[in-house]
Parts: sequence; C-alpha cells; structure tokens
Amino acid sequence: MNIDSLNWHTYREICQQPTLWKETYSIIAEKEQEISDFMSEFYTDDVIIIFTGAGTSSFIGNIMTFMLPKQKIYNIKSVPTTDVATHPNTFFQRNKKYMLVSLARSGNSPESIAAVDRANSICGKNISHIMITCNDSGELAKRAVNKNALLLILPPDTNDKGLAMTSSFTSLLLASMLIFDIKKISLKKNEIDRLSGKGEFMITGYADLIFKIASSEFQRAVFLGSGERKGIAEECHLKLQELTDGKVICLFDSFLGFRHGPKAVINEKTVLVYLLSDDEKTFQYERDLILQINRQEKPAIQIYVAQSKKQIDNIEFDLEMIPEKYDQTAYDVILYVLIGQLLGLFKSIDLNLDPDNPSESGKISRVVEGVTIY
Repeated sequence: MNIDSLNWHTYREICQQPTLWKETYSIIAEKEQEISDFMSEFYTDDVIIIFTGAGTSSFIGNIMTFMLPKQKIYNIKSVPTTDVATHPNTFFQRNKKYMLVSLARSGNSPESIAAVDRANSICGKNISHIMITCNDSGELAKRAVNKNALLLILPPDTNDKGLAMTSSFTSLLLASMLIFDIKKISLKKNEIDRLSGKGEFMITGYADLIFKIASSEFQRAVFLGSGERKGIAEECHLKLQELTDGKVICLFDSFLGFRHGPKAVINEKTVLVYLLSDDEKTFQYERDLILQINRQEKPAIQIYVAQSKKQIDNIEFDLEMIPEKYDQTAYDVILYVLIGQLLGLFKSIDLNLDPDNPSESGKISRVVEGVTIY
C-alpha cells in the first residue's frame, strides 16, 4: 500500500501535528499578557492545581504531574472528570484554594461539564478555572464566562474528525506545558520549531517501517514508560486498542511496575514498546527490565523510542525510533506518542477497519454516549 495515498482523517490528523504545534504556540504567545495576568491573580503556592479530562484528555494530567515539578510547581493532582463527577467531595474541600485545568477536544462530554459544576458548588470563590479545548462552540467553552475562568481555544484543526484523539492530544498537552511556563513564552519559539522538525522527521521517516510491523501478526501490545513517559505509554496503549476495536489488547505500565504482576501478559504474540528515558540513572532501571524480559519469554516484536541510539547487550530491536539530531527541547516527551498513533492507525488498516470509526459495533464513539449526570 502507498502510505501517501491514505485518505483517512486520522492519517491526516497525525501528519498535521508538527504544523499544529507551531499554531498552538502562536495562540498561547498571543495571549501572553492575558495568561500572565490570570496566573498572577489566581495562582499562588497554596493553590492546588487539578488537571482533569476524560479518557485521553485525562492522561495529560498524569504527564503534567511529572512535568511541572521541573518548574518548581509541586501542588498538582490529576483527577479524571469521570472521578470528579461521582466523587467530588473526595477531591475538593471548601476551605482550600484550587485551580481546575479542564482539558477537552469537543468539550461536550457530560462529565466535563459535571466536573466544573461540582467543583464550583463545593469551592465557591475558592476556585479558578483554565479551560483548554479544541471546540469554540462546545459546552465547556460556554462555561468560561466569569472572571475566574480563562478560556483557551486551540486551532480548529486540532478538533479531530476521527474517533481517536491525535492532534487534539498533543496540542492540549503542549498548551498545558506552555501556559505554566508563560513567563518564558517569548523564548520558546525556537524550541517549538525544533520540536516540529523532529515530529515531521519521525512521522515521515518511520511510517513505512511501522506500517510493516503493523502488518505482522500480533494480538497484544505493551507500552512502558518511566515518569512522564508513563502517561505517554497510557495514551499509546489506548490509541492502539481503540483503533483496532479491541482486537489488539493493550497494557501500559512503568518499567519498574511491570515486574509486579503485569509481566505475565508477555507471550509470542506480544509487541513490547519501550519509551526510554534520557536520564541515565532512570535508563539503568529500564535496561535491566529489558534484559530480564529477553532472558525469559521473548516477545514477538520489540520497539524502542529514545532521544538517541541505545545499546543493550545482545538485544536486537525490530525498530529503533529516534528523532533527527536537533537539540533537545523541554517538550520532546510529546514525540513519544507518535509510535502509538502510527501503530494504531496502520494496525487498524491491516485489520480492514475504518480508522476514523473503528468500532464496528458502536461500543465506543467520538463523543461519549449514554452518560446521565445525577
């Protein structure tokens, strides 16, 4: 198959991401003063930042809990809207201050609105909101009417037409990173340009190889990552599983956590994807697990994604996914999700599914259905 001839929205939405990252940066940079003023008024060290979203959008918070401490921001939680809707009093107390960061593609999921409403009802004046969405006409965007709410609408093309969140996920993640480093936004353009260049290279340079791997026979896939890469692994596992309509069962974990039971999933029909750290001490833990796995039941396919080539004794990987040699940026973790997106897309095609709407029975849909808020 000629990859360049693919005509699915999902394929285009994966390929357009490097361009949309530049556009997302421009939107945040244009709103520098508005964002800075909002943060000055509503954020102090005693404010608890809660990232929230449903499904893919919720994974962004899991990544940000590892990213923000690098900027000396520590009072962070990641709580899915699906948990806030059912257990709001577990996460909010009336006498504490909160900043709720709501992340959404459409902004129309019932839980997204319920999370905002529940938080407001408990916290009153002790809460502020940052609402980041890809849909300017969604219900979430309509909630941003008060002074304590900052609304950020991402480029229209981030509002993916396909079922799977691709452009939306990476752009929402990038926007979250930029907002909480807004004082340095004017210095970040070159980094975003480098990030975009790396993304372009990884998509065009590895698509054919990933397509060939996706055409092989496998039934399970495991994505492993440490720290913020665990959140990326979480997104990768969902991409492959939903784009194959559950025909490929996927797991994710940290490298150390995988030993504690989940490793039993490995068999001769398993793909293992290692999202490797560029921190040398962390990589030592990751290398040890890879060596142990290969001494035991070797998986069908092994892939790693890393900033640079990794040598691990006597192990031959089926794919080494490494960005072009630009200088590293603070946002490179975003690149690691491309393996999950591309593998999911191509395996969906291999299984004769429609990547834009892979759920043959309608079990899953672009905007969640069947939710009643009580």
